[in-house]
Amino acid sequence: MYLNNKMLFSIHILADEEFDELCFEFGLELDEITSEKEILIREQGGEKAEGASDVVLYKIDVPANRYDLLCLEGLVRGLQVFKEKLEAPRYKRVSPADGGEPQRLVITEETASVRPHAVAAVLRNITFTQERYESFIELQEKLHQNICRKRTLVAIGTHDLDTISGPFTYTAKPPGEIRFKPLSQSREYTAAELMSLYKTDSHLRHYLHIIENEPLYPIIYDSNGIVLSMPPIINGDHSKISLNTKNIFIECTATDLTKAKITLDMVVTMFSVYCDEPFTVEEAEVVYPDGRLSVYPELAYRTETLSGDFINKRVGINESAESIAQLLTRMCLRSEVSGEGDLIQVEIPPTRADVIHACDIMEDAAIAYGFNNIVRSTPRTYTVANQLPVNKLTELLRQDLTAAGFTEALTFALCSEEDIADKLRKNITETRAVHISNPKTADFQVARTSLLPGLLKTIAANRKMPLPLKLFEISDVVLKDETKDSTFFPGRCAEIFSCGKSIGHLGVLHPDVISRFELTMPCSAIDIDIEPFL
Repeated sequence: MYLNNKMLFSIHILADEEFDELCFEFGLELDEITSEKEILIREQGGEKAEGASDVVLYKIDVPANRYDLLCLEGLVRGLQVFKEKLEAPRYKRVSPADGGEPQRLVITEETASVRPHAVAAVLRNITFTQERYESFIELQEKLHQNICRKRTLVAIGTHDLDTISGPFTYTAKPPGEIRFKPLSQSREYTAAELMSLYKTDSHLRHYLHIIENEPLYPIIYDSNGIVLSMPPIINGDHSKISLNTKNIFIECTATDLTKAKITLDMVVTMFSVYCDEPFTVEEAEVVYPDGRLSVYPELAYRTETLSGDFINKRVGINESAESIAQLLTRMCLRSEVSGEGDLIQVEIPPTRADVIHACDIMEDAAIAYGFNNIVRSTPRTYTVANQLPVNKLTELLRQDLTAAGFTEALTFALCSEEDIADKLRKNITETRAVHISNPKTADFQVARTSLLPGLLKTIAANRKMPLPLKLFEISDVVLKDETKDSTFFPGRCAEIFSCGKSIGHLGVLHPDVISRFELTMPCSAIDIDIEPFL
């Protein structure tokens, strides 16, 4: 995540070196100190950077499971508690201050087939500044990309409560029956029209696949029939929040209820600090199709008990139970010695969804103690390491091939379906490749079944280099197809056998294969399984 240098004043003014050290002590890494202008110069050139901001940005690597550190508010709060400048806050769910009924979200049975779960809460009397507002929006986007798995598991909707009226209804309808004015648009669209409109939107087009083939689209209405949102795609323009928003209705629709609860807890705990009564969140009721009623946010605290000896042995330190309790408290885990031996009672707050086992608590104790402060010691167990036979063989092969004038390449173990099928003149169904269920990009859809695609792509990227290009790679492949090999030119290839078993092929590559990798010169290749030689 990127932090503006102005945002760090709430800790105290730190030199870059001091802040780098503080991040390391807290278990984070200050990856880069840069600016918007420097980033544009590096990525797009000097011309694109004209007029860009010179404000210093701190790029910090945050562990994927520390959702509470994904925004400035959570990070600064965590660092202040770590430095013992304040105590970890206690988050509280409250009833409406006016004594009225809580806001209610009613789920209908039509949602069961598309997105069956929903949770909700209210942030009452909140005060936004421009920086707070931007951080609020950025946290939602980071959560969408992280725990929400690009909105497939959870989608967050935030609405100006003063522009809508409950109770709210979460239902699902055919796309042709849904019509509303979406965020940042000037007129109303049907849901079907929106799906077509957003196919060219650089941001929203990535989420269309989640519901576009469903017969019913999820939709949320208020009591007057005003559309709040069509999750997980877009919110309605009518209830959009702004700098002047004072009361926020937050809804999270989901296919995973546990993730929805965590996501809601993160949003409200991070920004309830800006409410008139800090760290309080107004409850909301959710009514399920079967009549069950649940109250959210849960903001659940739980207690774990473990011994000081457990932590001392696993971390490699020798601290008293009182000292360990103090270390854990600095990590926002309020702890105290129970009075029974060296047992420590650790309170897990709703912000620490990453703590699911005693080992997670032990890790936080090690971070607070300081990894650099742990004294090195010789392991009590004596073991003798030995090189695996396959590694020994590959090292010998590498030395010989390098001595013969070949250059070693190291390519990705994942590739596109096209690389291992169409480009090699094979049918993807015949390759028996291992497919990735949720590939990040089209370049990493399957595990490679051959080393050839990676090597040919390497040659294609270096085709301006002087010929001949002599490359080799010794790496793993997954589920290699040994039944036939049409990748090579007919009559100019051979199958290699050892001890009566086929171990590979060699020959001249087929012209179609060469052209599909955008090469113009003839190529020869040898593809051997070396494990039979062990």
